[in-house]
Amino acid sequence: MERITSRKNPLLEHMRRLDSAAYRRERGEFLCDSPKLVEEALRHGAQVVSLAVSDGVALPEGVDASVRCVAVPPDVMASISPVRTPQGMLAACRMPDTALPEKLTGQRYVVLDGVQDPGNVGTVIRTADAFGCDGVILLTGCADPYSVKTLRSSMGAVFRLPVWCTDAETLHVRLRDAGLPLYGAALSETARDFREIPLDKAAVAVGSEGNGLSTELLAICDGQLIIPMRPDSESLNAGVAASVIMWEMSRGSL
Repeated sequence: MERITSRKNPLLEHMRRLDSAAYRRERGEFLCDSPKLVEEALRHGAQVVSLAVSDGVALPEGVDASVRCVAVPPDVMASISPVRTPQGMLAACRMPDTALPEKLTGQRYVVLDGVQDPGNVGTVIRTADAFGCDGVILLTGCADPYSVKTLRSSMGAVFRLPVWCTDAETLHVRLRDAGLPLYGAALSETARDFREIPLDKAAVAVGSEGNGLSTELLAICDGQLIIPMRPDSESLNAGVAASVIMWEMSRGSL
């Protein structure tokens, strides 16, 4: 295996720069920053382009011969890792196509609208995978699903579940063609208790805790729903609210 000791090596500089969203889009690659995420990427068919490990760390199983593999000293790994405590393995992976497909063939989707926190987005992806949703759809203003923080929060679920990025108009057309209603989680007088709405074949949209759903998205919803809570309680954040709703959506199928 090739060994690199210079922090200025082009490959290592490339990996370091993948912490930037603009650079990820430009190069069409993203970074996995731990053995677990790298193993999940390999196990579920992500295209690993290059792999760096600290001296003494073994390569994971399933690495294709086409992957450029390098070993680096621990201090060099620390200089390129996006986290304070590196776990000894970084992989640059090819970005998948995140465009919403022309036809939606599933039955349950969760839509995020303006959820900027990568921890919340990653949590929703992880929970959607656990509860058997058919995909997560991110609208404009959401955190990058392939940022290091989102990937880490998803615990590798982003490699197992389709994650798409689109706009409200395209979403409306795709759901209409698929015959799936769209319900928006909202604190409004017209919102119905989510337990009273059949959600086994539907899409549900959740907005950020601060702003809720956009006017544009509310305009295309077929109805609004609410999670009943104690009157004096604070609203749930996006990750928790979406998780509760997804459990209800999948309750009859688990």
